Amino acid sequence: MKAIVHEGQPGFSGLKFAEIPSPAVKPGTVKVRLKTAGLNHRDLFTLVRHKADAGPLVIGSDGAGIVEEIGEGVSGFQKGDEVVIIPSLGWRKKSAAPPEGFEILGLPDDGTFAEEIVVPAENLAPKPHHLSWEQAGVVMLGALTAYRALVTRAHVAAGQTVLIPGVGGGVATLLIQMAKALGAKVIVTSRSSDKREKALALGADRAIDSNGDWQEALPGEKVDVVIESVGAATFEKSLSLLKPGGIIVVFGASAGDVVPLNLRNFFYGQYTLIGSTMGSIEEAHECLRFMEEHRIAPVIDSVFPLREAEAALRKLERGEQFGKIALKIAD
Repeated sequence: MKAIVHEGQPGFSGLKFAEIPSPAVKPGTVKVRLKTAGLNHRDLFTLVRHKADAGPLVIGSDGAGIVEEIGEGVSGFQKGDEVVIIPSLGWRKKSAAPPEGFEILGLPDDGTFAEEIVVPAENLAPKPHHLSWEQAGVVMLGALTAYRALVTRAHVAAGQTVLIPGVGGGVATLLIQMAKALGAKVIVTSRSSDKREKALALGADRAIDSNGDWQEALPGEKVDVVIESVGAATFEKSLSLLKPGGIIVVFGASAGDVVPLNLRNFFYGQYTLIGSTMGSIEEAHECLRFMEEHRIAPVIDSVFPLREAEAALRKLERGEQFGKIALKIAD
């Protein structure tokens, strides 16, 4: 089968479009013939984290396709079923934190940038009927991350105001739609005027320039919840807009891991700081039901053929996209 494989040198130099053996089905697993896959920033990190001595690795965490073969002991699926991949390995039930041994598909296990994949049966869910193949192939990691941050961790409710800094990526575009479905007001930030306009068209109530003075742009306005994934570049500004007693949920740090924090201001503000990481298989099924109920779909920025995965990854690295970048694997 054809696949995007990383081996040898770190970074893009170790990436290649290759012919590799088809994976074998084992008891408790299912083979899926993939039609589409989706890019995530994690794929860029994998190019660096994957060790040269670890052997060839098929990268990618998101995908959707058709059940091809079913392993011994598997029930609930049959050949021809249309499914999406849940990339959360070993995290079955909703819990305060991932269990020991939790991994994300695509490192260390082979991922979705291939014509076929074998995964545990529990890591499959029926493809939502309202999603196209391109949307289904990019949806799960970003949607699960957004759902856990908003629903499980922040408990966002109708009438609240949610701030989403750095809009443009796949998770942020899903956060907008989910927060609106929950009945919240949504404020986003971006350095790009084009991305701000697109966020407003997607349903955001306000969109401000990340480079400007946020308090000046929102005079007297405070938010109940901040969903942070940018990190050092926006954290202080995000905190400055939080109401006393407000919540800030952090699921990423794309612009730096370390931030200054004035502890006195923090405890006087009675703020709550919460970490969040993707989510469990149980939450993935909750998330898909929520998306079907509210007709929420990922925004597709662009679609590349599988063999052009490197060009797609470089576009992701430059941050040019609004929404998700998909790979088309089969018709």
